[in-house]
Amino acid sequence: QKEIIEKSFGCSRFVYNHMLALQKESYEKEGKSHSKYDLIKKLPSFKKEYEWLKEVDSTSLQATIDDLDSAYKNFFREFKKGNNQGFPK
Repeated sequence: QKEIIEKSFGCSRFVYNHMLALQKESYEKEGKSHSKYDLIKKLPSFKKEYEWLKEVDSTSLQATIDDLDSAYKNFFREFKKGNNQGFPK
């Protein structure tokens, strides 16, 4: 169980950071962000590219994208209010 939990944490961290980089790149180039559903749709191709992502439960990876989406939306909401809370990390 410990090994599965550690793998889940590692895979979630990887997906979060990779999707955040994708969001940032998209916003800088096009001025648009991907929806969380667009990011979730990218998971199967990520699993083909990174086979080890298949070892963990897909719902944990989807929840990671949901967390990223919340952080991203909170950042822009607070930024529009004039609060400088910093970009998601």
